[in-house]
Amino acid sequence: MTGMTSHDNLWLRKIAENPGHSQWYIDRFRGMAARGDDLAGEARLIDAMAPRGSRILDAGCGTGRVGGHLSGLGHAVVGVDLDPALIEAARADHPGPTWLTGDLTELDLDPPGFDVIVCAGNVMTFVAPGTRRAILARFRAHLADGGRAVIGFGAGRGYDFTEFLTDAADAGLHPDLLLSAWDLRPFGKDADFLVAVLT
Repeated sequence: MTGMTSHDNLWLRKIAENPGHSQWYIDRFRGMAARGDDLAGEARLIDAMAPRGSRILDAGCGTGRVGGHLSGLGHAVVGVDLDPALIEAARADHPGPTWLTGDLTELDLDPPGFDVIVCAGNVMTFVAPGTRRAILARFRAHLADGGRAVIGFGAGRGYDFTEFLTDAADAGLHPDLLLSAWDLRPFGKDADFLVAVLT
């Protein structure tokens, strides 16, 4: 978390304001899973894009619901999240993937070469605004030749879609496909969500 304060990063700010926030989040998703809620929509899209046995990075993996599902489908998954409590929950609830506590601005995995990087759950709107372009550049550096980064987040969260696409282009990532939902709905000017498939 070098150079970052809880004021810069929305997730860290939430934890500073409410030390129980991480556990609330863990309990929320465990409760949804116990009820049988569909928590695998993002993973289904990623799985459809990725050959069996692909190397997949779950960036900002949280409690591991996306990466855990992808691992169960036969992919080699590495998940990274800033919050050690969420990583601990991911290890407990989804054994199999490699779960790492880390800052996406300092992402330096060996080897890089991921076939797909998925960044779901509004992660890009939680990170410090001044780090967004650096994170996108780290994603670009970790993609294999022909690999794709898939990033999804909602409107009205302080990161305009046009600004995001400019930051992505500056980081060397270019849109291959823009959607307005993880279930393949087309993106339009009035969309309130963006799923960007970047190459």
